[in-house]
Amino acid sequence: MKRNLYPKLAWHGILKNQKTYLPFLLTSIGITMMYYIVAYLTYSKSVYEMRGGQEMQMILSWGTAVIAIFAAIFLFYMNSFLMRRRKTEFGLYNILGMGKWNIARILLWQNLMLFMASLIGGLGLGVVLSKFSELCAAKLLGAGSPLGFKIEPNAVRNTILLTAVSYGLILLYSLGQIRVSKPISLLRGEKTGEKPPKARWLLALIGVVLLGIAYYLSITIEEPIAALSTFFVAVLLVILATYLLFICGSVALCKMLQKNKHYYYQLRHFVSVSSMSYRMKRNGASLASICILSTMVLVMISSSLCLYVGSEESLRTRYPRDIEITAEASSDIPAMRQIISDVLQEKQLTAEKEQHYTVLSVSGLLEGDHVLMNLEDNDSAYVDYDKVLMMGILTLDEYNRLAGATETLADGEILIHMFRKLYDYDTIQLGDMTPLHIKKQVDDFIEDGDAVSSVTQTMYLVVRDDAALQEIYNMQKEVYGTDSSRLEYQYAFNIEADADTEIAVMKEIANRFSTAVNEGGNLHNYSCRSLEEQRSSFYALYGGLLFLGVLLSVVFLFGTVLIMYYKQISEGYEDAARFEIMQKVGMTKPEIKKSINSQILTVFAAPLLAAGVHTAFAFPLVRRLLILFGLTNIPLLIGITIVSFLIFAVLYVLMYKLTSHSYYQLVK
Repeated sequence: MKRNLYPKLAWHGILKNQKTYLPFLLTSIGITMMYYIVAYLTYSKSVYEMRGGQEMQMILSWGTAVIAIFAAIFLFYMNSFLMRRRKTEFGLYNILGMGKWNIARILLWQNLMLFMASLIGGLGLGVVLSKFSELCAAKLLGAGSPLGFKIEPNAVRNTILLTAVSYGLILLYSLGQIRVSKPISLLRGEKTGEKPPKARWLLALIGVVLLGIAYYLSITIEEPIAALSTFFVAVLLVILATYLLFICGSVALCKMLQKNKHYYYQLRHFVSVSSMSYRMKRNGASLASICILSTMVLVMISSSLCLYVGSEESLRTRYPRDIEITAEASSDIPAMRQIISDVLQEKQLTAEKEQHYTVLSVSGLLEGDHVLMNLEDNDSAYVDYDKVLMMGILTLDEYNRLAGATETLADGEILIHMFRKLYDYDTIQLGDMTPLHIKKQVDDFIEDGDAVSSVTQTMYLVVRDDAALQEIYNMQKEVYGTDSSRLEYQYAFNIEADADTEIAVMKEIANRFSTAVNEGGNLHNYSCRSLEEQRSSFYALYGGLLFLGVLLSVVFLFGTVLIMYYKQISEGYEDAARFEIMQKVGMTKPEIKKSINSQILTVFAAPLLAAGVHTAFAFPLVRRLLILFGLTNIPLLIGITIVSFLIFAVLYVLMYKLTSHSYYQLVK
């Protein structure tokens, strides 16, 4: 045989089947391009030097692994369809005298051609769009991007490695399929259908139970840290339940519809339901994949967009004052306040919306109405973090001043405020102390960003006087020893100044505190922080999550479109002969079209509806997870989630229209 015979046969095979190879190639190019862009931003020195760029690069580094995993999965799925379509051609080659080694050489050339096209196209587009992506990252961070165009060698290396490994594994799988197949099975490979599966009611019931458990976990979890530990369990349960319900439950549904004579014995329903039942096992797996990918798109894009849109509000929630000063209460507070006043006076600024108080912050484990503190006998590795409680304890005088109230307390009475929920008992016992009676649960009285965004349960206790506060202080000091908490003085205020001035004021205050300490001043364990200093980190975090969420959503959309497209193409080839027979026995083309619409509408509406239900039940869990990022604006999350679903539904309908057109053309 001539040397160029195999490349010609490989190229001819691709051209002959361009309807199936072109989507595969375009998707491969797109995934390669996106992987390079994420890798470029991860390694880019320009991004690293932006304010907040290091945090963004840390987040984007997660995306490289996720895109790599899903790239391999999608390419394998598409390649399995291509192999099914090509088996007849390879079987014909085999019968005409070609050995499996010759067919393997054709496959080798085809994979090499697709690999080179994907690599050149993906890397080329990635390099061209990398500067644009860098500008987008700079915009999200509120920073500038330097002029000039650069190719990142590490990103190129990783992209080549990912593409080569993916196509290498695909080639090995394809060669294995050819090696174990007989010529006659290759020749009939495309026409080999699946037997109608039986209705497996037990598996369908298990799917319902698993889905119910996942939904229950999502609805009942209250604390953010518990939501974090439960999220992945719930995701796995939903994925498993979705596959069971779409594969086994859909078959059971078809059997039920077939028993309904009024529904089943209608022309369009009869053909569509019987066709769905015949290949429901494959349909179910594909539809479950579409549903899961759609849910991933909805959850990721809505949560990441909500974080970014609400980033300013989250920042203000986390840092309610422009500048916050904290020091040990035993420090010389008047001297500390004088330093702050001097700095503001020199800068011609005035402290506004001042908030100051003395508080004792203590932690423990909340079990019922008892706060456990002596945990020496417990192994910290097995601490139930859902029970961890952070308490801020202050006196009644401080509370009345802060809240503008005139409350009174008897001996042994306290006021309580618990964040994000109500306390369920009338008393609370701290360690081995006498239980304290709760006179009243009060509303917010301190703007405490740490408490609002805390991942653990947080509450404030208001005790009668300094003596009661000192008793609790002595108790926790005895329990925790060198790790005990100290009484802290916290002072926060706003100033009318731009970002640079605010940061400069904060740094000048910190420098003068340091100078005072070096000169023998009484300042202990002090800290200074400003809202503007934290802004870049906030926008880096939320901007990085949005950027990653958009890219991953595009990857999952690629997967959704391809599964829908290849499923329609596959079903179209298999149904063409059946509808041809039905047309010969008297079924008209309009009746065929109605039957097709009934089938694919029923099939493809199910994943969208199921994805909507999954997203709705995931909402409570996602809402609690977003508290970890300081986002507490529930109406914003609801609005963005609904808008995201509506936009996705429109895209989904467009994808359905395009794929159903391909199906109908094949059947017609």
